[in-house]
Amino acid sequence: MRKRFYITTPIYYVNSVPHIGTALTTLASDVTARYRAMRGDDVTFVTGTDENGTKVMEAAQRAGKDTQAFVDEISGAFADVFTGLKIGYSDFIRTTEPRHRRAVQEVFTRLRDAGYVTLGKYEGWYDVSSETFFRESDLVDGKSPDGNEVRWVEEENWFFRLSEFEKPLLDHIEAHPEFILPEARRNEVVSFIRRGLRDASITRTNPGWGIPVPGDETKVIYVWFDALINYLAAAGWPDEGWQALWPADVEWMGKDILTRFHATLWPAMLMGLGLPLPTTLVGHAWMLMGGEKISKSKGNVVAPLDLARDLAAASGCAEDAAIDAVRYYMAATLPLENDATFTHDDFEKHYNSDLANDLGNALNRSLAMSAKFVGAVVPDAPVEPEVAAAIRAAKDGFEAAMAVYDVAAATSAAFGLVRFLNKHIDTRAPWALAKAGDPALGSVMGSILLTLRSAEGLVRPIMPGVADAIAAQLGVAPLTEWDAIGTPGSLPAGTVLSEPKPIFPRLDLKAKAAAQAAPPKPEKPKKEPPIPMEPIGIEDFAKVELRIGRVLEAVPLEGSDKLLKLDVLVGDEKRQIVAGIRKNYTPEQMIGRQVVVVFNLKPAMLRGTESQGMLLAAVDEQGGAILLRPEKEAPEGAKVR
Repeated sequence: MRKRFYITTPIYYVNSVPHIGTALTTLASDVTARYRAMRGDDVTFVTGTDENGTKVMEAAQRAGKDTQAFVDEISGAFADVFTGLKIGYSDFIRTTEPRHRRAVQEVFTRLRDAGYVTLGKYEGWYDVSSETFFRESDLVDGKSPDGNEVRWVEEENWFFRLSEFEKPLLDHIEAHPEFILPEARRNEVVSFIRRGLRDASITRTNPGWGIPVPGDETKVIYVWFDALINYLAAAGWPDEGWQALWPADVEWMGKDILTRFHATLWPAMLMGLGLPLPTTLVGHAWMLMGGEKISKSKGNVVAPLDLARDLAAASGCAEDAAIDAVRYYMAATLPLENDATFTHDDFEKHYNSDLANDLGNALNRSLAMSAKFVGAVVPDAPVEPEVAAAIRAAKDGFEAAMAVYDVAAATSAAFGLVRFLNKHIDTRAPWALAKAGDPALGSVMGSILLTLRSAEGLVRPIMPGVADAIAAQLGVAPLTEWDAIGTPGSLPAGTVLSEPKPIFPRLDLKAKAAAQAAPPKPEKPKKEPPIPMEPIGIEDFAKVELRIGRVLEAVPLEGSDKLLKLDVLVGDEKRQIVAGIRKNYTPEQMIGRQVVVVFNLKPAMLRGTESQGMLLAAVDEQGGAILLRPEKEAPEGAKVR
């Protein structure tokens, strides 16, 4: 039987509820799992909760709760958040489960029987917050390197002879450069090991919570030694069949738990057991907030589902799309080597520029033009060579990035194709080809639609719900096979397309900033009824030339919260028109819409941008525009009289 592709996250402490920093690692694992499944792998993806630590018991005591009831509640909260974020894990392991307890005690027994675990006395500093032992020389101003309070501990403990594995670990790292990623983390681990490894105390005096030492219930097994074994327990070890999963193909984690635990203690334990090591350990950098690591203990947390709900309320997008927007942001900014900083402003700017503008425009323009120029049906025409090359390059870039687990680079490759699509539409100008009756129109429109379909496949591991919505608007089933991306068969000729439906309405960031900064405005006095204008003759009205146009593209005008810049096709001429309609119309609502244009109006400069016409609109009670449009489709350029 072929070995399954096995992905793990660290298991998370249940001393408090999950936050965006916790979700970051889990999201990276989920993107990896979805991508590998599209590549045809039989994927098993495991996450879970770490429930046996001293600080977990103390957190339960502070909350006035029974420890087991406390961990049940918090573990459930983790599962709920992960489900809400569409994390498609295969298994959720808890360290209080019988399968884990049995595996931990079996590991301890086998290592003790092999002579790698011996009894001794421990004296040293213990950081309860990180569940870590430190030497005197490790302390900074009397605290742990993480800035936490430490306790002096003196007790008889069992020790794992970690020092014996110094050379085997260095040899393995040198022989397998893919074992620790990224390279900067690998260098940190090598430097740490070369400073010398000490034998590790792996038990504590039994406080009434934890996994007892086999044959000595006065002690419990140290939480880090205990927690690492979850990867084996979830694979089914020591029962028959564990080889179908083990070794793990990739273990994801934050950089803070890589060097001391996952890259030294954990592989040494496996070596002592005679078991194969994981193929790759990925230690990504931190997400910072206000210059500090996002941390429950610091209180600077961002709840990912709350972030999605706030976005949905502010933008008007569906909550499912908002969750995918949060997933996109985490993937696009996922720090691999260097730390990144989260701010609400940065999140909102990514939403507007990448999702509302780039992806939203690509989807709406492609489908609106398809309805106009090819009858909302995929043409039977060859794919343009430059389009085929762009799709191939995006796929190659995504694959190369994921080969080294660089999720942010993979996301960039996917959205590179989206940006290519918008540029290609401008370059090929299907409206001009349609007006000229150019036979290349079918190939151009077919290529545009295939690029959109390919982008759907590329963003699927990152934004599965949005990918489904794009597929539905294209009139096809979701693209779930990686090798099918970019093939003509993925979007067959004759496929009937649906009407474009905006997924990501644009956030009005200027209005938000103004509302936050400005004091409440006094009520405006009621306007007096307008004085009727002097009557004009028919000869005056005849001087105004009104024509029907179609909006090809719409974007907010830089520096204005009221104006949209429109590209409008009027007959065989494309006009740039600046219109003060943003209060009532989003760019997505304008694309493909027919409008009435004052065609012979002199050009004017609005906010430094030339406007070559004006749209006819009624005025609502708040002074906003209600655009006039033909009752049914009219020929482009038709006169209005």
